[in-house]
Formats: sequence, C-alpha cells, structure tokens
Amino acid sequence: MPTLIRREGEGFVLAEDPFTSVADDEMLPQGDLIISVTRFQSEGEHLLSEGRAVGVRLEPAEEVEALAYDLPRLALVALVFPKYRDGRGYTSARLLRERFGFKGEIRAVGEVLREQAGFMVRCGVDTFAPADGSSPQDWAHAVARHRHVYQRAADVRAPAWLEREGG
Repeated sequence: MPTLIRREGEGFVLAEDPFTSVADDEMLPQGDLIISVTRFQSEGEHLLSEGRAVGVRLEPAEEVEALAYDLPRLALVALVFPKYRDGRGYTSARLLRERFGFKGEIRAVGEVLREQAGFMVRCGVDTFAPADGSSPQDWAHAVARHRHVYQRAADVRAPAWLEREGG
C-alpha cells in the first residue's frame, strides 16, 4: 500500500492508503476503490450497494458539480494536480468544502509538492500523495511558514485584519 501524508489536527502523519486507484480499463479488485467520475456514474451504485468505500478521482477539467448529488455517499475525492502550475484543484477543493459541505477526505494526487501545502490546506485538502518525497514534518513546516493570512478560507484561520481588531 502506498503511503500518504494526512493532516490530523494541526499536525501531519504518515498514513497507509486503504484504497486502490483503478483506471477505467482495469478490472475492479476487492476492497475500497478510487475510480474516475465516468466510471462512478456507470458503476457507482453497484459498488456502493456492495458496502465498499468509494472515492472518485476528479481531473482538473471535470466539474465538482457532477458529484454534488453523490457527495454524502463518497468516502473521498482525489483531486488530480497534473502540474504544479495547474490551480484548478484548489478551486475544486474549496467548492467541495464550502459550497457543497463535503465532510469526507479530499486527497491531492499527481504533482503534489510541499511548497503547495499551505495553499492546499487552506482550500480544504487533508490528505496528500506527495511527488517530492517529503515527510510529514516537511509539510507541517510548509503550512506554518506564513503566520498571517489575508482572507477567509476552508481552514477557518482568522485573517490578519480580524487579529488586529481583536476578534
């Protein structure tokens, strides 16, 4: 099983991945799965009726709204970051947390670098498959690098202007 970095409270820990990510043309193994939006739309009901934990892999060009109805039944949404310059996953994470109230795991996969940690956490991502071999301590340091934030976000940190006002 691949190892992930998971946020727990204010810290980060190594975690084993209980899910198997499956491509559209692969046979479905037993156990908990991460599948594409397309595959979920065609086979999701059956997989959920078997009592499996199901996650959906959301590519940057796919819209979160396609999952809106099914979000309460999903264990996780894996947001694909194909390049560090592609920020569409941040928007998807914020929409999942803030607009749709998704309480499950939001996982960042693909080209996920620790320099992005603070931004990902602020948007609501809580599990990471890092591409740069970084450790949980590296992620904790990256998230704590900037003491002040300047707008509200999914992580509910108080903006600097609220700190100045004392609230």
